[in-house]
Amino acid sequence: MVIVAARELKDRESVLVGVGIPNLAANLAKKLQAPNLLLVYESGAVGSNPSRMPLSIGDPCLVSGAKSVCSMYEQFAYYLQGGRIDVGFLGGAQIDKYGNINSTIIGTYKTPKVRLPGSGGACDIASNVKKIIVITPHEKRRFVEKVDFLTSPGFIDGKEGWRKLKLQGGGPYAVITNLCTFKFDEVTGEMTVTALHEGVTIEQVQENTPWNVKVAEELVTTPPPTEMEVTTLRALDPDKIYLR
Repeated sequence: MVIVAARELKDRESVLVGVGIPNLAANLAKKLQAPNLLLVYESGAVGSNPSRMPLSIGDPCLVSGAKSVCSMYEQFAYYLQGGRIDVGFLGGAQIDKYGNINSTIIGTYKTPKVRLPGSGGACDIASNVKKIIVITPHEKRRFVEKVDFLTSPGFIDGKEGWRKLKLQGGGPYAVITNLCTFKFDEVTGEMTVTALHEGVTIEQVQENTPWNVKVAEELVTTPPPTEMEVTTLRALDPDKIYLR
């Protein structure tokens, strides 16, 4: 998932990184095909060039060599809401076929089964970034017909629903799981399987997805990780903080 996500990042793009797997993916891309990738962290580090894998968005190593360090308010108001971010990574407890994300509650809002951390900056990211990439394990409890709470908007109930919101962002671009890669139909905004990871069948994807999955006409197999990609990735996280 890390390597597939890293391949989606292009040189000279700006990416709002986050922590965990997205952090690995962005730093891997910067080491390989995108040396001029502009890493932006929510804490206010812009154009970060960390000397080691940062442990959080507040890790001091993000500041060394950064192009700019500003407040979190300035980060959101000027860079994010100013439409200056190309790619943003998101995750959540639930996602539906239009890329809507729930990170607020499981169950009803008044009497939830589980109360989750909430939006943080996720709703702002989903609404303002040009391309949203979601990285998530492919499980039935995460992939749902309809999210219990809409924390971060995807294409709502289709592209028309997204247009009515009149947001400046481009909406969800890809969902990368341990089974496949989804992209979104240009007309309907529905999640579509475009690539199966090596050894995975479309039946396995369907078994773990509660709706009838849409499959691209030109379905491909994800190219396996190269030796360079694996070696570079492991070198980024030698203590296996993220890769454990």
